[in-house]
Amino acid sequence: MQLMLDAVLVMLGYLLGSIPFGLIIVKLKTGKDIRNVESGRTGGTNALRAAGFWAGLATAMMDILKGAVAVWLAQAFTANEWVHILAPIAAILGHNYSAFLPEWDEKGKFKRLRGGAGGAPAVGGALGLWPLSVLIIVPLGAMVFFGLGYASVTTMSVAFFAILVFAVRAAQGLLPWSYVIYGLVAEALLIWALRPNIQKLFSGKERVVNITLHGWLLARRERQKAAKKDK
Repeated sequence: MQLMLDAVLVMLGYLLGSIPFGLIIVKLKTGKDIRNVESGRTGGTNALRAAGFWAGLATAMMDILKGAVAVWLAQAFTANEWVHILAPIAAILGHNYSAFLPEWDEKGKFKRLRGGAGGAPAVGGALGLWPLSVLIIVPLGAMVFFGLGYASVTTMSVAFFAILVFAVRAAQGLLPWSYVIYGLVAEALLIWALRPNIQKLFSGKERVVNITLHGWLLARRERQKAAKKDK
C-alpha cells in the first residue's frame, strides 16, 4: 500500500510540474502563445520576453512553487526520503515535458511534449527539501543572470549551487546525502534540456538578455560602433 502511495506522490509531482504557468500567464496578459515566442519554452525567461517583467516574475514564482509543493506533498504522506527527492525530480520532468502540451506533426502523429528548461522547479525542489537553501541559491543565480546575461547558464547554475549547498550540509551531518543526488539529477536534466543553448554558447550565438550587465555592455558597444560609422 505504501509503495503505491509513493508512486502516486511521484506522479503528482510530474502532474504539478506539467502545469504550464508561463503559457497561461502570457495568454491572459497578451493573448500570445508563448510557444511561438523566441525559444518557445514556457518558463519565466521566455514569459519575460513575451509579456514583460511582471509576467516573467509571476511565471518564475509559480514554477518554483511547483517543485516545492511536490516535495511538501511527499513529506506529508511518506517518510521515504527517496520519494522526497523523486517528487521534485518528476516536477522538473513535467515542467520540461508537460503532459498538457503535446505537439503533433503535419500528419497528426505525436512529435514531442513541450515545456521549459527546468530551472525554476529545480529551485523549488531545493526550497522544499531545505527552505533556507533559496537564500543562497537565488542570490547566486541572480548574480550569474545579471552578470553574464545568459538565461541558459543561469538555469544550469541553480542546480549546481544546490549541489554545493546540499553537499556542505550533508558533510556536516545536517542533511541526508540523497539531497545531493537530487541536485546532480536536476543538473543532468537541465543540461539535457539546454543542449541547443549549450551549442549556441560554444558558437557565440546564444541570446543575451538586454536587462543584464552583459546586455547593457553589448548595447553600449553597438551604439559606439554606430556613432563611429556616422562620423
